[in-house]
Amino acid sequence: MVRTVVAGIDGSPESRAAADWAAREARLRGLPLEVVHVWEPVPGPLAQAPMLGAETHQHWTQRIPRETAEALRARHPEVEITEEQRSGRPAEVLTDAAKDAELLVLGSRGMSGFGGFLVGSVGLAVIAHAEVPVVLVRAPEEGAAAGAAEPAGPVLLGLDIAAPDEAVLSFAFEEAARRKTSLKVLHSWNLPSYYAYSLAAGVDPYDEIARQQSEALTEVLASWRQKFPGVEVVAESGMGSAAAHLIEASREASLVVVGRRVRRGVLGAHVGSVTHAVLHHAEAPVAVVAHG
Repeated sequence: MVRTVVAGIDGSPESRAAADWAAREARLRGLPLEVVHVWEPVPGPLAQAPMLGAETHQHWTQRIPRETAEALRARHPEVEITEEQRSGRPAEVLTDAAKDAELLVLGSRGMSGFGGFLVGSVGLAVIAHAEVPVVLVRAPEEGAAAGAAEPAGPVLLGLDIAAPDEAVLSFAFEEAARRKTSLKVLHSWNLPSYYAYSLAAGVDPYDEIARQQSEALTEVLASWRQKFPGVEVVAESGMGSAAAHLIEASREASLVVVGRRVRRGVLGAHVGSVTHAVLHHAEAPVAVVAHG
């Protein structure tokens, strides 16, 4: 089976931006793009209304994937693009559509006046359950041209050196290599509980802690630098909030990469606090990579 890049669309400006981003990614990967629109059946009482009936509603919504695909083909003639409309619950349908994909791309809506972005319940549910990387793309600024080139900048990776995962690292390095750009790796840490006691004893271990953290980051990245010698790597280790550091650095990035640990328990899947904050406030597309 040929792998694909899948873009989930709903006709909104942010989903069109996501589809355009997905087309560029498909070209970089040399893969076809599948545009998927989910039609939610009309509730029973409305289905009986002649102007709002189920068949009328479905016929109207069929225009969304068709017109989106047509616009993408005009802008990206080198990419093989197919469209499909499926019915059901959007989160479940999109998660299922991504099972055989390399990547799933969705849109993120701006929250005017709040300095962030709205990741709806569908997006969060898909991110929490999909086992392929999911990329969230924000709508372009008002007045920006459709299909405008993706902003240049490094790929930004938030890395937990206590539990570095190969899937997350591999995705980030490969994305930087495809884009022929650098990779900026951020590692954040907090002072240990014994720090206050050391200060009380007249010893400030801050510099030593910072050196140890920086050396540990360098060690984690050593083998990856060898695997991807063409990728320039800028590694930064700093104290403080991982989410805050990533959100600040996202202003200059072309893509932010974070991980999501797969947890299969009685309470279902979850999105970690750092990933959740980055999804809502990063100023660049965010790729969430599931890992064990």
